[in-house]
Amino acid sequence: MGFFSKIKRLWSGTEEPAEAPLTETPASKPEHAAEQGSELPSEPDAAGPAVAPEEPEAEPAQSVQAEQPVPPEQPVHAEPVHAPATPEPAAAQPARPAADADKPQWQRDLTLALRSAEPRLSVWLEHVLKDVQKADDTLWERLRFFFSALDAPADEADKFIGNFASWLDSMEYEYVNDFRSELQYRLALALELEDEEDERSRLFLKLSEGLSKTKEQITKQIDGLLSSHSTINEKFWEELEEILIMADVGFEPTMKLVNRLRERVRKSGSDDPEQFKTLMREELEDIFKMPPRIKAVNLPEVVLMVGVNGVGKTTTIAKLAYRAQVQGKKVLIAAGDTFRAAAIEQLQVWATRVGAGFYAKAPNSDPAAVAYEAVELAVKEGYDILFVDTAGRLQTKVDLMAELQKIRNVLGKKHEGAPHRTILTIDATTGQNALSQTKIFNEACKLDEIILTKLDGTAKGGIVVAVAMEFGIPISYIGLGEKMEDLRPFNGTDFASALLGS
Repeated sequence: MGFFSKIKRLWSGTEEPAEAPLTETPASKPEHAAEQGSELPSEPDAAGPAVAPEEPEAEPAQSVQAEQPVPPEQPVHAEPVHAPATPEPAAAQPARPAADADKPQWQRDLTLALRSAEPRLSVWLEHVLKDVQKADDTLWERLRFFFSALDAPADEADKFIGNFASWLDSMEYEYVNDFRSELQYRLALALELEDEEDERSRLFLKLSEGLSKTKEQITKQIDGLLSSHSTINEKFWEELEEILIMADVGFEPTMKLVNRLRERVRKSGSDDPEQFKTLMREELEDIFKMPPRIKAVNLPEVVLMVGVNGVGKTTTIAKLAYRAQVQGKKVLIAAGDTFRAAAIEQLQVWATRVGAGFYAKAPNSDPAAVAYEAVELAVKEGYDILFVDTAGRLQTKVDLMAELQKIRNVLGKKHEGAPHRTILTIDATTGQNALSQTKIFNEACKLDEIILTKLDGTAKGGIVVAVAMEFGIPISYIGLGEKMEDLRPFNGTDFASALLGS
């Protein structure tokens, strides 16, 4: 939202927080029972689609906005669908501070609480949500007042609230306990606070929980190794190699890692096992360090998504689009997987849910044509970012790899520099097979990033180390669950600390 620098005002007390703009609140939602969690449905694998929410009938993709069917071979595109926005105030400016006597008592109490609170998003949110149980008018009033206290323009607050209310309706959430974590995640993105210490602590906790199975496999065995040796000798290194290989680091990456650890131990001048975990953590941090790269692009940014069936590519696209939407970008998703049953319909459902535009052609259309026309639309209608889905091709099928290269060539001809990023999604639970996928996809289309999904469900998270060591391709995000907020930026330092213990 671009008002990060103004956040300090609330804590420093340099000016009074503004009274909440007197605008109408989103319509209250129908009464219903809360669901168990903000979970994404599983992505269908090659064997067939998983249960998905109200899939459209098997016909050419329909516009999200229009109800008329689209004739075969005709493109489909839809603008984001949001809850009705609240009426815009007379001026898109924060309301003027009112005298305390003119404020409702709850605003006076909340003002005092926020000013005296530690400047952390989670602490502020505690006060904002105090005594709020449901998504009703009270919640919207408090959120609007919170935005005005941060000197945020009223129209930006209304947009955030309108989009969040729409999301609650689509997910059928009513009670704060069901969506509190989601609300904090959205606020962190909107307020540019994702790197704030409190949010990083929350991510570290989530990362530690997600790596619990891997820690059982690696950390406990390393702890046992350290306790059984009084010195780091050859026997120590042999046992360490076995632990790493069993954790799916792989033979060659294990040998490379052990050699690097040997050198680090030698340079440290100590063979005391008590120092080993610190040295290993430092080595892992170095492995995950990637050189800086130029991120500037000629808009729209085109992101090509690749990966085999069943790795979670469709839901990953939805999560990436969701992040971009919350950060204020205009997002378009193109359904380039035109061959898999229900692939277009499933992607359209998620595009609608996250509020992104959608473009597709009839099933069995040429994927390169879909990509070409999607770029044309993105340029014409001023989209900031375009995600192009591709078939969940088997990496052993040479003709499908040739098709992927064709898509890349078409994108480059249509929009200079495109695709600006090519992202491979791999399933961490597949272990060493993820390495072969990375190798062949990288040869076919020069990967820029890797997203590792399902890291919370594997005891062999050593594949993260193996991928980083073998290919030197940045791991941009990791999947730690099914919720939208569970796709988090990868941080090598945090990963090493969570894996080995901080």
